[in-house]
Amino acid sequence: MIPKLDVYKKRWNIASEGAIQPGLEHIKEALKRVGNPEKDLQIIHVGGTNGKGSTIAFMEAILKEHGYQTGVFSSPALVDIHDQIRLDGLPVREAELDESFRCMKECGISGLLTDFELLTVAAFVTFQRNAPDYVLLECGMGGELDSTNVVTPLVSVITSVALDHEGFLGTTLAEIAGHKAGIIKEQVPVVTGCLPEEAATVIGRKADSLHSLWRRYGADFKVAEGETEQFVGSAIFEWPKRRMKGPHQARNVGVALDVLMQAGIKLEQHSVASAIGKAQLPYRFQEVSDGVFLDGAHNPAAARALTETIKREFPGEKVDFVIGMLQTKEIQKTLDELIPVAASFTFISFPHPQAASVDQLMNSCQYSTKRVTKLEDDSIILTRGNSRKKIVAGSLYLLTSLSNYFLL
Repeated sequence: MIPKLDVYKKRWNIASEGAIQPGLEHIKEALKRVGNPEKDLQIIHVGGTNGKGSTIAFMEAILKEHGYQTGVFSSPALVDIHDQIRLDGLPVREAELDESFRCMKECGISGLLTDFELLTVAAFVTFQRNAPDYVLLECGMGGELDSTNVVTPLVSVITSVALDHEGFLGTTLAEIAGHKAGIIKEQVPVVTGCLPEEAATVIGRKADSLHSLWRRYGADFKVAEGETEQFVGSAIFEWPKRRMKGPHQARNVGVALDVLMQAGIKLEQHSVASAIGKAQLPYRFQEVSDGVFLDGAHNPAAARALTETIKREFPGEKVDFVIGMLQTKEIQKTLDELIPVAASFTFISFPHPQAASVDQLMNSCQYSTKRVTKLEDDSIILTRGNSRKKIVAGSLYLLTSLSNYFLL
């Protein structure tokens, strides 16, 4: 479900399959037909369960502050297909995407790919034509069989490993880590965030087998707290403020900095501090009106990080949660992680074929103060009804469906 992709498919008469079909055979053939644009790009490949988008946002801001041009491919869409392909921080223009689809049509790839594979090819074609200095490439799901895993990057990145997408990736951390480790390439450095031991063992084994330098948060680099936060690794950087809140975002900053250094990019203290102070990604503990925050916590690990952030930012306070999730997620475990900081839960559904019903959410919630409402109901418009903070969280599809109520 990629908003507005069908507009381009219809305009250029290109067919693709909506269902997920893990594997690389078809996208490799499609890329060959369009001239293998991915081979002309300087790519940093980013996988992981949580933290991919934030880590990319930090890298994008730091690169921009140092005067580099960037390309970013990310998912899912925040508004529509255009924000999944960014050039210098801006969504790709319609004219640019039209040119990429024209190229793909002429090269005869119609009917060969899934929707996400088609968009991946469009991103590579767009980046080749615009020639950014660096491309930050986010895995869609997993790693080994994800359509982005057709590149030899400067650095491979695995931000975190937690249970998610079990239907595709497995039900244990080791199984999921095996998929994530699939983006590690021979003699290409790999940088990882904080990993459970079970996942670290799998990733370390894969890095060793490919003779890849493995840099680990907490072992080879870290972010230390004090009067200012400080990155300590192969260099030292510090910054007085960070716009993206939460302890997990400090770890994402650390990963971002180590990755850029492993890519051979010379970083300057002033530019690093300035970038970290400005970097922001929609729906990551983002305040959209007084005391109302949006956060895309949609699995237990992300909910745990959100709880840590609330405790840090609002010591001793309880908050009102407005929650909508996909039915494919671990709903009860995710909600359980939020209970320690919850004053109440309000559940809503939203326009998506896999959205959980409010009844499913209510039945999964082990907290007594809970209710349901409708997406279009005035009661969940993004303003507070009392002195407590309000956190709207869950699926990014929910948060984007609320865009009529606020301006990012």
